[in-house]
Amino acid sequence: MKFVASTVRRLGLAVLTIVLVATSFAFFTPPAAAAEYKIKLGSDKGMLAFEPAKLTIHPGDTITWVNNKVPPHNVVFDSANNPAKSADLAKSFSHKQLLMTPGQEVKTTFPDDAPAGEYTYYCEPHRGAGMIGKITVEG
Repeated sequence: MKFVASTVRRLGLAVLTIVLVATSFAFFTPPAAAAEYKIKLGSDKGMLAFEPAKLTIHPGDTITWVNNKVPPHNVVFDSANNPAKSADLAKSFSHKQLLMTPGQEVKTTFPDDAPAGEYTYYCEPHRGAGMIGKITVEG
């Protein structure tokens, strides 16, 4: 009988130890770090396109827009094509100033409270040529 009680006690301690170790990971695991992405303004082949044209990110992530080929370029978010249908939100993400020199960069950070969904953006001088892209923010 003592053997059974001793075994149950040891088994209980082992289970308790495993539970404590497993739950400590939940409390002490740091949150995922925000990611950084690059989007080229103008493709490497000289096409009037964003490269990549579609990107999926999370709130808190940052996009670096790099002027690449066939300048001038800029990045303007469409006020009608964002999850909030907000002109103010689109304006806060946009970089309307033209980038004239290859290698110039601007950054957009999507805040932690950015609404999930699809954001459409374009280059003003080349919108008519199809220089349009999409960012999908996953919640």
